[in-house]
Amino acid sequence: MRPGAEPVLEVRDLTTRFDVKRGFFGRLAGRIHAAEKVSFALRPGETLAVVGESGCGKSTTGRSIIRLEQPIGGEIRFAGEDMTRLDDAKEARLRRGVQFVFQDPFASLDPRLTVGFSVAEPILTHRLLSGRAVQDRVAQLLTQVGLGPEHARRYPHELSGGQRQRVCIARALASEPQVIIADESVAALDVSIRAQVVNLMMRLQREMGLAYLFISHDMAVVERISHRVAVMYLGQVVEIGPRQAVMNDPQHPYTKRLLAAVPVPDPARRGHDRGLDDSEVPSPLRRPDDPPEVAPLVPVGPDHFVARHHVGGLY
Repeated sequence: MRPGAEPVLEVRDLTTRFDVKRGFFGRLAGRIHAAEKVSFALRPGETLAVVGESGCGKSTTGRSIIRLEQPIGGEIRFAGEDMTRLDDAKEARLRRGVQFVFQDPFASLDPRLTVGFSVAEPILTHRLLSGRAVQDRVAQLLTQVGLGPEHARRYPHELSGGQRQRVCIARALASEPQVIIADESVAALDVSIRAQVVNLMMRLQREMGLAYLFISHDMAVVERISHRVAVMYLGQVVEIGPRQAVMNDPQHPYTKRLLAAVPVPDPARRGHDRGLDDSEVPSPLRRPDDPPEVAPLVPVGPDHFVARHHVGGLY
């Protein structure tokens, strides 16, 4: 990680909403505020983990950055270039420079295509290489993620879950990106395989200077891989800061609840009251004329910010 480097990806006030329509005529009944004025910056070699429970908007944020979902507002800058309004050339640069690794490797690989063709597809799409050089590059990528060149001839159903996710990582690397968005990329794997894939991602980051936007609900994995942590709740970032500051000194009540829900392996600490909250999570669905209040983030420590109306223990 290079602390003084210019951000490779900047997101400012990113907003994505989904209309909910009902009735025969499709009357607008409400809006789901999936991401509401989300802002952060990501530097080369850095991992920013975005955490929160299911439905908090973390996956929508990642998908909106590369336009798998269409945001309705905000600004996205990649490598210093404004990507808010995309023409064909900008979209090609964004898709090449920012790659996505999905949660389910089996669903994200075409079962009709060999592993080699799936990995080669970004190379062919962006016209990076041709002819024999494509095959050589595929073999190199597979080796880089811990597989062998012989895996290029296999189909996804012939591989294990961990091997399929390695293929997805190789495919993401094929376009030589600067940023990889990993959306719950190890959640579907066994614990031992999960550790191997996390270690692989960390090694690739050291070797290639990759920046990761690591979306997860697994706080143990987040503590292992991240440099900074952003906590999302009901579509908003409510706390963001260095990993140790957020993990060891959480300021937002929701962050404290997330950490309290993590199992404690130490028997001596299991009896301590950690303030678990079993109340129902509010819905992000609101009336069309009732947008949520977005609290600005204020500093509470070095590079550590929390939603303003929660400072001082207020919720």
